[in-house]
Amino acid sequence: MFARLLILFITVPLIELYLLVSMGRIVGPIPTIGLVILTGFWGAHLARSQGHSILARMQKEIQAGRAPAGELIEGVLVLIGGIVLLTPGLLTDLAGFALMMPGIRRYVRNRLRERFAAKAKMHFRTQPGSTENRPTHDDDVIDV
Repeated sequence: MFARLLILFITVPLIELYLLVSMGRIVGPIPTIGLVILTGFWGAHLARSQGHSILARMQKEIQAGRAPAGELIEGVLVLIGGIVLLTPGLLTDLAGFALMMPGIRRYVRNRLRERFAAKAKMHFRTQPGSTENRPTHDDDVIDV
């Protein structure tokens, strides 16, 4: 996991820098800087409006007596999208704007739910006292 994060934190900024410099050569430095500033403001506005929308849905779920689990995940995704949009760069802006789109956000939320459920299922299967689908360790015995 550490190696993946290290690669991510090294390669993404290098790619972003390359894209921004290339864009600056093509359209000029002032339009490039303007685009970075514009996407930052637009991203902050989108994050705020999407956040308010999710908060309203959370309140409806709570009033209906249901846990707002899906809305909480979407709220975290909007927060991540907003942070990524404030980061200068073209790829990060694409990722951030994608997380602001409700359809894409729902898709990511559902994939995250499935992944969390699978990990939780594996975790609880191997807990002491759990006999359901518990892995056996018969292959650990060494015959001499």
